[in-house]
Amino acid sequence: MIAVLRPQRDLPMKLPSLLTGLALALVGICAAADGVKLGNITIAHPIARATAPGQPTGGAFLTLENHGADDRLLSVSSAVSKSVELHSMAMQGDVMRMREVNAIDLPAGKTVELKPGGLHIMLVGLKAPLKAGERFAMKLRFEKAGEVTIDVPVEAVGTPKR
Repeated sequence: MIAVLRPQRDLPMKLPSLLTGLALALVGICAAADGVKLGNITIAHPIARATAPGQPTGGAFLTLENHGADDRLLSVSSAVSKSVELHSMAMQGDVMRMREVNAIDLPAGKTVELKPGGLHIMLVGLKAPLKAGERFAMKLRFEKAGEVTIDVPVEAVGTPKR
């Protein structure tokens, strides 16, 4: 038996769809690199760390650039956890203390980085483990700028900072 190879006849019809999808993916990558803008606030480099099965909490981190008047991050919500809290971490003597804060101040013209060991977002009561390579939606509410939902990629613990 001899197999006969025939050219794919519908490839020319699929090519425009493939190119459109590729272009949209590139636009998404560029938008993520530049950050999401809400009024005078730019939200850049959001990430969450992967968690172990049964781990009840997770952390999310990002950078907030304020290009306008003073503002504040008032709250965060996400469907991946029962609740979301804003936290600070600071050394008190020889002990690292983590505390929930009511809001995070965003001074005019300043950049505030939410990062491990400092200000951060705590996902409390995770409904399932956060797995590297997955993404989830997170809504941020600002005092003046309003609300925005961002896409947060989950990265493995120890992934180099972007």
